[in-house]
Amino acid sequence: MRHFGHIAPAARKRLFFQEPCDFGQDSSARVLSAALGATLYSPATRPRLADDVIKQAGRGVVSMVLCLEDSIDDSEVAGAEENLVGQFAELDARGAEVPLLFIRVREPHQIADLVRRLGDTVRMLSGFVLPKFTEERGVPFMEALADAEKACGRRLFAMPVLESPELLHLETRGETLQGIARTVDKYRDRVLALRLGVTDFCSAYGLRRAPDMTAYDVQIVGAVIADVVNVLGRADGTGFTITGPVWEYFRLQERMFKPQLRRSPFLEGRAEELRTALIEHDLDGLLREIELDRANGLLGKTCIHPSHVAPVHALSVVSHEEYSDAQDILRPERGGGGVMRSAYTNKMNEVKPHRAWAERTLLRAEVFGVARQDVGFVELLAAGLAE
Repeated sequence: MRHFGHIAPAARKRLFFQEPCDFGQDSSARVLSAALGATLYSPATRPRLADDVIKQAGRGVVSMVLCLEDSIDDSEVAGAEENLVGQFAELDARGAEVPLLFIRVREPHQIADLVRRLGDTVRMLSGFVLPKFTEERGVPFMEALADAEKACGRRLFAMPVLESPELLHLETRGETLQGIARTVDKYRDRVLALRLGVTDFCSAYGLRRAPDMTAYDVQIVGAVIADVVNVLGRADGTGFTITGPVWEYFRLQERMFKPQLRRSPFLEGRAEELRTALIEHDLDGLLREIELDRANGLLGKTCIHPSHVAPVHALSVVSHEEYSDAQDILRPERGGGGVMRSAYTNKMNEVKPHRAWAERTLLRAEVFGVARQDVGFVELLAAGLAE
């Protein structure tokens, strides 16, 4: 699979200076952690879940979480597990290409049980999402994952969700973060990414951000994100990929734009019109939050509605200017440091301080591609929404 792989090759050629790379379940953790993109959550109770997975893969989704936790009622868990096993069997029978699939469990014992019940279809499973992750809760989850790997004979990744009250509350945050850091470092080879449970953070204080506010505007939440990145997102080789929080609003329906995009696939002279439409339909907050995610060291995003996927992916593509700067900074002859004017002649590139940024940018360029010099967000969004 690849990002923007659902659009025609000729269209990709017109959009990209460097096209996104191919990747799959067997790719390196380095590539997969960056390539997660907009990870779409779906309740495991959906009766046509296999159809949903195939449909979303055809629309550009490359990672999905099938949820047995907060998205379903306590009384539905047993039925949802049974449904998952049946839906995996259907996916296998249809031989369809599927996104990276993860199951969000509630308790450690579910991991071994589900791996056993999935049987041969476990080969379509990339791993498990582990809720309310702390050192105390996390170790049993990680041990269960290690045992399940041995039992099924294949690699399974963990994506811990950082959402516990202990992490939010100031008096326990430091100790909790250190415990999480010890745990994920011990099982580093199995941890693909860390996810942020911002809805749970807000819940602890009876808060809910409005559609014109980002998670960073809620100062309690912004402070936690900053501390998580500070401890767990460092660029010195000890850090992990940390994904952006969920955006709760989805009044926008993609269909509103499809007729316009089909009539004018490259939006000649219509970019401002679409930008205005996006703002009017409550995507302005989402777009600002995606930009702030990246500015604060996060990559990818938890999504609960398909309309969020294309904006996340469009804003993840590396601009030609970013790519030019990153390449200049990482040229071998620059190894000793120094300062230079950017090729775009609008900024200073300082080799040593900007090196980690440049390395991260080139990894993002590898998985999301590099836009051509005259291609921007709106054109990429239009391509992402194409059928």
